[in-house]
Amino acid sequence: MRVHQTVVHASFNTVPAAAIHAVEQAVRRLCLRHAERLPFHGWHHVSFVRSKAVGFARLNGADVSLVETAALVHDVNYLVRRNSPAAEGSGLRMQMLADAGVPLGAAQRIDVLIDEAEMANRGPDISLEAQALSDADTLFKALPVTPVVLAHKYLRENGLSLRELANKIVGEQRDVHDEGYYFYNAEAAAEYSRWALANLELWQCIKEAVDDPAVEELLDAVDEVDAAAS
Repeated sequence: MRVHQTVVHASFNTVPAAAIHAVEQAVRRLCLRHAERLPFHGWHHVSFVRSKAVGFARLNGADVSLVETAALVHDVNYLVRRNSPAAEGSGLRMQMLADAGVPLGAAQRIDVLIDEAEMANRGPDISLEAQALSDADTLFKALPVTPVVLAHKYLRENGLSLRELANKIVGEQRDVHDEGYYFYNAEAAAEYSRWALANLELWQCIKEAVDDPAVEELLDAVDEVDAAAS
């Protein structure tokens, strides 16, 4: 991965405003067309991450055009295969960027930084662009409203059980939080770390609760009611 990053940096380019607009229109159309498949990662998610990522990029000195474009296409993998890593969307992402007129060097850099920013992959020393994207995407996960309003949509979109989602969140995020780079931007960390910790504690409690036989029985009963209602 390090070698690939070095090659991509050699052909570095920014993204013209017209190309960013074309990417935005293409992603919005896809999100609307496939809204039923993307109840969690739809345009509402993309739009939030884009807005926050641009702000974080301006704060940390990253290339705003790269970060904004990356935010627009960072989750197209969910159109390729449900519950998939960001890398699964590389082919579709690169085609969309090419169709929108994004220079090849910039498109390659965007493809790399999206993988670099993914929660399951990231480390303490990722690029400034990946930091900005990561902080925006991480904030969406840490929002206090996300478990209440959106978690059930993530389960439906990705075909996961509550236990599987709790294991995923705690498994991917606990060490990142404890090692001090849950947020890279100091202002984001100061403002949102309390939310992040509360979210992790909630999912840790859920992870423990679903192993209780009485809770398992309760969840099975709820599933039966839902199935009968539908």
